[in-house]
Amino acid sequence: MGEFRVSTRIMIGDRLDQLVNDMKKVFVVADHFLAVSKKVSYVTDRLDRAGKQYDVFSDVAAEPDLGVVTAGIKRLEALDPDTVICLGGGASIDAAKAIVFIARRVNEKYKNIRFIAIPTTSGTGSEVSTFAVITDKTTQTKYPLVDESLVPDIAVLDASLVVSAPPKVTGDTGIDVFTHAVEAFVSREHNDFTDAMAIKSLQLLQNNLLEVYKNPENLHARQSMHNASCMAGIAFANSGLGLNHGMAHAMGAHFHIPHGRANGILLPYVMSFNAGCHDHLTPAASRYAEIVAQLGMDSVGTRQSALMLIRTAKRFMEKMNMPVTIAEAGVTEDDFNAQLDEMAKAALADPCTASNPREVTLEDIKTLYRQAFTGRA
Repeated sequence: MGEFRVSTRIMIGDRLDQLVNDMKKVFVVADHFLAVSKKVSYVTDRLDRAGKQYDVFSDVAAEPDLGVVTAGIKRLEALDPDTVICLGGGASIDAAKAIVFIARRVNEKYKNIRFIAIPTTSGTGSEVSTFAVITDKTTQTKYPLVDESLVPDIAVLDASLVVSAPPKVTGDTGIDVFTHAVEAFVSREHNDFTDAMAIKSLQLLQNNLLEVYKNPENLHARQSMHNASCMAGIAFANSGLGLNHGMAHAMGAHFHIPHGRANGILLPYVMSFNAGCHDHLTPAASRYAEIVAQLGMDSVGTRQSALMLIRTAKRFMEKMNMPVTIAEAGVTEDDFNAQLDEMAKAALADPCTASNPREVTLEDIKTLYRQAFTGRA
């Protein structure tokens, strides 16, 4: 509540060439697809031209786990770099964060290693956040790491890297931005500075998300969404998130639903609960109403404004052909019921849940999961 930090240097556009000359040996982290498709050349071509020594670690999957992090640390130590460059979406950046975080702690010489993040999706805000999510495959649990030292030193926001994102990825990551901004705005730890970032992010999203979904080659709109994602990341890095992310982490770990999609499916039900739409209005309802006003959406009364914002989230998902229930995401009723208790316990214990604006119980979470499964509140 009493602090706001942006420790990452943010470079907008194709700016990597300005940084390469200062590097000697570079450890490049990217996911398997970027390596196979040769898109990692965005980084490696520049390193080749500058005559830099590097190694590409591309064992990162959609849900980075402890084994990947351990393997990455070993590869990093073998190269002994002065710089780590991560190219990819949230999974790649989270894996790189964990690798750098641990390397800095186990070996003093890596304390000042430079860490550069280059996102290839507009959604996670991971390039500026203090969060990383790592999966323990043995327990099917996602562990959010939260530490100031996880924040990259430099973020390069180049919209040209996002143009080729498939529509499904654009939808999933766009809803992730929406969720980040909304949860940051109503978080218990919000302040004037996080509010400003969250609202600006939502304004950019309002004007550009559906445009990039329909017209992916629109570079101006892509850059606006890239910036919106980063701003939402700055907001929640300082304010925390909430129950929606706690529940999405648990659901994603059990059913492997893409994180942004999981957030979007849950969001209408969590927002309705936080606002007290079906029992008694809460202070969070007034915060949702403030978002509606800032977005220039006409509404009368706090409850109606909260409901309007909930409907807005649903409309975004429907217009981007996204599943709006857990069942539509491919989870069977038997599998859902078998995992419900464990998911609810994990969501309640998730660090993100601690900053939710409304107190929540285990039974509340189970009810919300059930509502999201059927689509009936």
